[in-house]
Amino acid sequence: MNPLSFQFLSTVRLGVKSLMLHKLRSVLTMLGIIFGVCSVIAMLAIGEGASYAAQEEIKKLGSENIILRSLKPPDDAKLAGLGRGGALDYGLTYQDGARIQATIPGVRRVLPARIVRENVIFGPNSIPCQVIGTLPFYPEIVGLEVVRGRFLTETDERNTDNVCVLTVGLAQRLFPYQDPLDHSVKVDAFYYRVVGLVRERNLPEHRTQQAAMEGEPLDNNVYIPLATARTRFGEVLVRRSAGGFEAEKVELHELRVQMKSTESVETADPQIKTLLNRFHSKNDYEIIVPLQLLRQAERTKRIFNVVLGSIAAISLLVGGIGIMNIMLATVTERTREIGIRRALGAKRRDITLQFLVETVVLSVGGGLIGVALGIVTPLVVSSLTDMKTIVTLWSVLVAFGISGAVGIVFGLYPAKAAAQLDPIEALRHE
Repeated sequence: MNPLSFQFLSTVRLGVKSLMLHKLRSVLTMLGIIFGVCSVIAMLAIGEGASYAAQEEIKKLGSENIILRSLKPPDDAKLAGLGRGGALDYGLTYQDGARIQATIPGVRRVLPARIVRENVIFGPNSIPCQVIGTLPFYPEIVGLEVVRGRFLTETDERNTDNVCVLTVGLAQRLFPYQDPLDHSVKVDAFYYRVVGLVRERNLPEHRTQQAAMEGEPLDNNVYIPLATARTRFGEVLVRRSAGGFEAEKVELHELRVQMKSTESVETADPQIKTLLNRFHSKNDYEIIVPLQLLRQAERTKRIFNVVLGSIAAISLLVGGIGIMNIMLATVTERTREIGIRRALGAKRRDITLQFLVETVVLSVGGGLIGVALGIVTPLVVSSLTDMKTIVTLWSVLVAFGISGAVGIVFGLYPAKAAAQLDPIEALRHE
């Protein structure tokens, strides 16, 4: 074996042996590094999981879609919007959809939707729901999954058939013991034959003003042909309350504009705003661009990771200070040992290496234990809660790398201090 290699291994063995002589002190010194590395990995995993969940929900809205929603105008604009018969006239229209389809470049399809709040009834069961009148290609744009049966068809739309599609959750509540397919449910004064079941991915912000019912499950939706909704419910919706009633005339509650590419979304957004502003004198609609929300979520994720990582890195800094403090105390404690080694021919670099090995062993050993705990902790959090956590390779490497760097940086000064001791003075030390 090379003499230099043998000398290096002997120094490493001596450093590890010195640590083993004071096991409890070594473990306590490592705790700062252990918890620092664990907190870095765990906090970044929780942040990554939360960000991933938010981005996935935004992606479900469709990065190629632009969502337009009718918005009740503010109080000062209500009086101006009153039409004949005292009905408040606002929101998106069929003409808006036709104009967008005809004039905005890059538009693939425009999906209209009309939403009415009603009770759906089957036998003794009566459940508040959203009745959504829409077109057959609704699942393709929104991302519905047909679980059983079928969705609406062109024939249903053309014939204004009384057919409906229920969400799985609503079907389970309405039909606890029967097969919902080919049964009929009653909505308002009409019966609708159930032809299919769908599973949807709803978010709380998917609700319209009309559907903002406190405590209502998000999947209480009934889908019917748009022509049927227009015929059965009309365009004037009447809300009754204890003090009277309120009439609203809304042609469409939502328009989803599907673009041919994500690139065309950026240019179409301002063009649609300009087009609608020409025909809407009051602020009675809103535009949601999922692509912009996604990019904003990605920016937020980066900031969130930096903040969480910085907070957790403080633990590593504290751990490094703890290592330096212990090693400085160790130098004082072992001054006579250092003098004996120097008197026997050990060079300053040997003393430096010995103490540096001890600090690196403490920091790397603590880093490895911290990595293990940092990987396990997010798994425990996910199992105990519904929170999603994602441990990334880069967070593990960064945390472990910092722990090793901490050992070198904070161990270098005590090692140098030990090496600079005068051998004669060190031998006289009691």
